Amino acid sequence: MLAKADPSQKLYTRMRLWEYADQFVVEPSDGSSGSCLAISRLNGSMSLLDEAPNSTGHSPKVQTIFGVVGMLKLLAGSYLFVIAERECVGSYLGHPIFKVSKLKVYPCDQSVKNSPEEQKKMESEFSAMLKVAEKTPGLYFSYDVNITLSAQRLNDLGDESRLLPLWRQAEPRFLWNNYMLEILIDCKLDKYMLPVIQGSFQNFQSAIGKDTIDVTLIARRCTRRTGTRMWRRGADSDGYVANFVESEQIVHLNGYTASFVQVRGSIPFLWEQIVDLTYKPKFEIVKPQEAPRVAERHFLDLRKKYGNVLAVDLVNKNGGEGRLHEKYASSIQNILGDDLRYVHFDFHRICGHIHFERLSILYDQIEDFLVKNRYYLINDKGEKIEAQVGIVRTNCIDCLDRTNVTQSMIGRKMLELQLQRLGVFDANQNISSYPNFDDCFKILWANHGDDISIQYSGTPALKGDFVRFGKRTSQGIVKDGINALTRYYLNNFIDGTKQDANDLLQGHYIVSVSRDMAPKKPQKRVESIASFPLAFALITMGFFFAMLSLRRVRDDVWQLVFSLFWAGLSLGIAAFVKANGRVFCNRPRLYKPPY
Repeated sequence: MLAKADPSQKLYTRMRLWEYADQFVVEPSDGSSGSCLAISRLNGSMSLLDEAPNSTGHSPKVQTIFGVVGMLKLLAGSYLFVIAERECVGSYLGHPIFKVSKLKVYPCDQSVKNSPEEQKKMESEFSAMLKVAEKTPGLYFSYDVNITLSAQRLNDLGDESRLLPLWRQAEPRFLWNNYMLEILIDCKLDKYMLPVIQGSFQNFQSAIGKDTIDVTLIARRCTRRTGTRMWRRGADSDGYVANFVESEQIVHLNGYTASFVQVRGSIPFLWEQIVDLTYKPKFEIVKPQEAPRVAERHFLDLRKKYGNVLAVDLVNKNGGEGRLHEKYASSIQNILGDDLRYVHFDFHRICGHIHFERLSILYDQIEDFLVKNRYYLINDKGEKIEAQVGIVRTNCIDCLDRTNVTQSMIGRKMLELQLQRLGVFDANQNISSYPNFDDCFKILWANHGDDISIQYSGTPALKGDFVRFGKRTSQGIVKDGINALTRYYLNNFIDGTKQDANDLLQGHYIVSVSRDMAPKKPQKRVESIASFPLAFALITMGFFFAMLSLRRVRDDVWQLVFSLFWAGLSLGIAAFVKANGRVFCNRPRLYKPPY
């Protein structure tokens, strides 16, 4: 059984935030007896007060908040992150789970007014990125249970670990606010330190006969190499990969709990795909000689954490993706063995765009691994009956669309095995035998895939209609086209700034006066004038005048010359933009972690 946390370590669940002229004061208002937290608006320093101070002047503003996420220090000021609104989305192992509906940043930057002008300018640019951070999607938390750990890992915690504050129990890989909690850790503010994950939480209940089955699906995003689709690809030199997500499917039935975990993550060696205004930028393998070492580090880490590993590679065998597949397959050849298997399944060639039922071919290849490595199961007395001793690691290029379709198929098969084990299904029954349950399960995985995709690419997952409805639809294909174009726009013109904000929040870029105030390297001539909106406006204007002149050719033959001039100018600007595509894109400005 899972031990209850030490009541003395219980987090505050509701607080009042008082805005005084010189400080913010956070006062517990959930009935707990505890000290107030005072944060200086001058420099962000923290201290504990017995009670909120009386105001001698104007009445301070007051707002209800539901958690302190952390503090981020920039050049001169510090910035307090709090949860302004929350929504209860279900329960995890009997404890309420909340989604952050509104994240709010409070500046503690009054000292900035005494800073040099250049430093004020830099502070303003950095703080503007925090406005982007306020819109971070998919943040979840619990006041009572550690949601950074799977049910099996929670069960395996020692008694002493279970009595620790939640932030000390947390898995650092999945603790979204890990870096922002550091200042609170230094001040020993355990009751204010709320662990937050980024990912997804979906849940449904459905009846089959007399049994009510509760199914939950949780995603936990790793923060080691987090970021946006085109600006975080592949792995770093330590083997941490982009878009690494742990998905846990949990079933509750008649006191029994079953859990199955699988993971996704980018192809584990050094590669990138830098945006340059083309629809599909070229894949570039970085330091190819390092690929075997990086892949070995990655899989060593996976085996330590999860046991046996089955790597399912869904990328194309030919073309640009084919180069990545070949490098991947060759890089792990020497480390394959009983505890590491590799299966390549060319998703697009075998399934095309509509025949996703052919994933049964893949299942036939991996069924023995799934059966052998099992799932976690405890009975109504809290006794462990089964343990999951291996993991399926799935990837495509983005680890979004093809991956989600495949993971939902694996999740479906494992749930059927679990329900057969628990006596709900006969040997010849499956989820499709119960239409209401089947529909709920499809929606569960479709929403799961959309959440993960929005965080990485900015749009819901492609191919989501198959996961949601069990077949491809014309409406789904049209929606995929719109989402693909939206991704193109976001990747080229928005995601650079989002990547900068992400790197600030995760501590991947730590602001430094000596570095950020140093003279900047002069931009090249093209970079200094590159502006896509300006270029687009000039191209549009050129074609407009070209058409206008063309319509007047009958009255004045010289208009033909003007028309050719404007058309040539537009084509010339378009060619210039194409040739210098990378500098016209919204690129991250901050330091990129070295390979």
